[in-house]
Amino acid sequence: MTQMEAARAGTVTPQMETVAKKEGIAPEVLRERVARGTVAIPANVRHTALSPEGIGEGLRTKINVNLGISGDLADYEVEMEKVRLAIDFGAEAIMDLSNYGKTSKFRTELVAMSPAMIGTVPMYDAVGYLEKDLIDITADDFLRVVRAHAEEGVDFMTIHAGINRRAVEGFLREGRLTNIVSRGGSLLFAWMQMNGKENPFYERYDELLEILREFDVTISLGDALRPGSIADATDAGQIGELLELGHLTERAWKKGVQVMVEGPGHMAMDEIAANMKLQKKLCHGAPFYVLGPLVTDIAPGYDHITSAIGGAIAAANGADFLCYVTPAEHLRLPDTDDVREGIVASKIAAHAADIAKGVPGAREIDNKMSDARRRVDFEEMFTYAVDPEKARRYYESARPAEKGTCTMCGRMCAMKTTNDILAGRKVEIEK
Repeated sequence: MTQMEAARAGTVTPQMETVAKKEGIAPEVLRERVARGTVAIPANVRHTALSPEGIGEGLRTKINVNLGISGDLADYEVEMEKVRLAIDFGAEAIMDLSNYGKTSKFRTELVAMSPAMIGTVPMYDAVGYLEKDLIDITADDFLRVVRAHAEEGVDFMTIHAGINRRAVEGFLREGRLTNIVSRGGSLLFAWMQMNGKENPFYERYDELLEILREFDVTISLGDALRPGSIADATDAGQIGELLELGHLTERAWKKGVQVMVEGPGHMAMDEIAANMKLQKKLCHGAPFYVLGPLVTDIAPGYDHITSAIGGAIAAANGADFLCYVTPAEHLRLPDTDDVREGIVASKIAAHAADIAKGVPGAREIDNKMSDARRRVDFEEMFTYAVDPEKARRYYESARPAEKGTCTMCGRMCAMKTTNDILAGRKVEIEK
């Protein structure tokens, strides 16, 4: 049985037990949410190294790290270094977006060693895996790639099933500033237009679900028509596809397949909250997975910041899962430094949102940090920092003359001054 089927049967699985312990909630409460579909636990039966995580209602906001091999930078060891970095920083999910060569070996090694959930986009892999031109790939071929990924142990897959002919007609009728920016969505759109056929993932959705159910792979319903600029946000294409995704969510649940729904990529700040609520309503409370959203289009090189701003607002208003964005977004394949910056920005956004949402225990580490700051205990502060290495490096790069202070305030440290007065000590500031 899948996690959803077990939950509906009244069974608390070992994965549910693990997630409940991590989240500090009763296993029975979690089981009920998995049964309803408002929480997903992506856990392929073949991913034996997995440390299960829950995504959805009432749980901590999770983050995903994208990486993978490209045709211009096919360095497997560098990508594995990024994997290790993501795991060290506690990223809950890693998506292998490799789109060059035979990616099976890399993906198999990734699943074998990763405690984090592994996701893929089979559409990216189809051309290389099948060694066919896009126009020559058949519906059977696409499903064959999905099965191959499932057999390799992938926990969730992004499937762009919502971009059917009806959604395409709406997109073409309305027009856009930046057209289709989803890589998988654009490939499916091209395949549909060149072949004059319906989206095979939509047309043969039931067969797709049977494959996913067999291995308990969670379907992440891709947003092929997500806005790629703030000008295109909340347009007819995005909303039209979202309506289709709501229908596909219910169909998957009827088959016992867990669901996540993917959301917008670029969106002005004042539209984010309404979009999150709309998605939850139209998709029946399914966990929502967002890329960003990026709140402005003018910051190449700093899009980890534009994304973190949007991600914090999105998660505070209902998004459950944030896909990181690095400083290299829109510019190049990220290197390991970019990956680190993207992870940290996303973790900050997710944690800030959890505080705003009142997730149980979210504030505890902040209170510990604040107490350590009151006591001016830098060593303890480093243990609570989202990036301890960087915090220590900054502090040690400019050592203060007086212990228990930093070079920002020195002897005028507000914490030290107040501590001394409260302890009955005289405060003397030398000029």
